[in-house]
Parts: sequence; C-alpha cells; structure tokens
Amino acid sequence: MPHFIIDCSQDILQERTPDELMEAVYDVANATGLFAPNDIKVRLQPYQYYRLGEDKKNFLHVFGYIMQGRSTEQKAHLSKQISTRLSELLPEISFLSVNISDFETATYSNKALINPQNIDKDRHFGL
Repeated sequence: MPHFIIDCSQDILQERTPDELMEAVYDVANATGLFAPNDIKVRLQPYQYYRLGEDKKNFLHVFGYIMQGRSTEQKAHLSKQISTRLSELLPEISFLSVNISDFETATYSNKALINPQNIDKDRHFGL
C-alpha cells in the first residue's frame, strides 16, 4: 500500500519511457513522507484503443489507492505534486489527471492479514 496505477495512451511512451513515468510517480509519493518506501507500488497500463475529444491526441491518468487515515489536505497535496511532476515530463499532453482514493481498513485484506501467525493483524507482517 499504496498502489498507483497509470493509465495512458500508447503514444505517451514515445515521449517518455515507462520507467521514467513510474519513477516520477514513485519519487513524488516517497517524498511526501506519507508512505514507507517499500510499500509504494506503481504500475503502468498503456492503451492502444481509446477515444478522446476533438483535437485531443493523448492522455494520462493516475489512480492512487491509499489506506484510509490521511487527511483531505494530504491527499490533495499528493495529487497536485504528482500532476505537477508529470506535467513537467509531458508538457504537450492533452489530458493529465490524478485522483487519490482511500482503501477502507475494515474491508482490506492481504497475505499478511490472513497469516495465522499474525496475531496482531499487522498488514505488514512478514514483509
């Protein structure tokens, strides 16, 4: 936790490599101090087929999923920082957007939480 999923038009990868884009998001998330560096996960999904508005050629959207508990201000700051960094990398992009959503602790599960040895229900158990 957290997960940052980058959806983008395929042509974006002609301007910047997947590693450059993912590293930019990772670095911003890490710099906020909101997350342990080993917990941050970033992945990228390019789209070959998509439809945009008239005279629009490409897009990039970051979906950020984080564990609840951060303030609205912290989430807004994270979103703006990611947008700013990606805008620097892709100054000619048609659409660039970011949204941050919360995972609910009550409905979240992972491998650590189902481990019978994890009596304290630490979601980082064994990591």
